[in-house]
Amino acid sequence: MDDERRRTRQEFRELVNMRPADLEKWLATEESRSAGESRDGGESTGHASGRRILTILRAGQDDLSEADHQHMRKVVGYIRRHLAQRPSGDVRDTRWRHSLMNWGHDPLADEGED
Repeated sequence: MDDERRRTRQEFRELVNMRPADLEKWLATEESRSAGESRDGGESTGHASGRRILTILRAGQDDLSEADHQHMRKVVGYIRRHLAQRPSGDVRDTRWRHSLMNWGHDPLADEGED
């Protein structure tokens, strides 16, 4: 179990490439709130995940619960799946990028862009 948690934390750190302050600022934007779908017309799943990711990023490693590790695995899976579905062309102002950013990953950061 410890090896699995260690791998999960490592993959999470590699894929969640937004700093907590940047993610928090992003989550406050209208673009963030309008990206993704919500089941009840309220907050989208991705936006809620972003808030949870902030909590995880700010927690100490020893403070992470099994539920936190489960969410980290969910985040890793989501980011990997969506990166594989990258649309062609400029993705700077797309729902695809905005959705990934809600999950803590800015695909343009990997390209050295904002």
